[in-house]
Amino acid sequence: MKQKTSLRLHEFLPYRLSVLSNRVSSLIATSYQSRFGITIPQWRVIAVLGESPGLNATEITQRTAMDKVAVSRAVSELVRKELVYRGASQSDGRISHLYLSDKGNDVYVEIVPFALGYEKAIFSTLNAVDQRRFSDTIDQVMSQIAELEEQPDES
Repeated sequence: MKQKTSLRLHEFLPYRLSVLSNRVSSLIATSYQSRFGITIPQWRVIAVLGESPGLNATEITQRTAMDKVAVSRAVSELVRKELVYRGASQSDGRISHLYLSDKGNDVYVEIVPFALGYEKAIFSTLNAVDQRRFSDTIDQVMSQIAELEEQPDES
């Protein structure tokens, strides 16, 4: 008989990271959801396009690690709200490049200080050295995940 392996969910790193991410996102979302009527996925799309205008939906999916259906829904709703507009690709008519409208840019410019303020408050418990270490650790873990994603599935 196989011995049962136990999992302590509250100590399991993927679970802890997921909970942390959800809690941080929800905390920040409280400052923009009621004010601008946008969801967390919509804000992520706006944030990515604010930093890198002209991406297509696939590129947004890759940068945010969100499900492509969630990105598609967020983009459609942002287009409907006139916060994002689609531009035709010169090289491939099937692809739309996405841009913030003036209204979308105004939302971006207003939310960014809130988001940065929350980031500062969240990390205020860490000194500058620990903040840098934390950021470096995240980079290392992300790099390892990218390597593991490139390996063939051995299951």
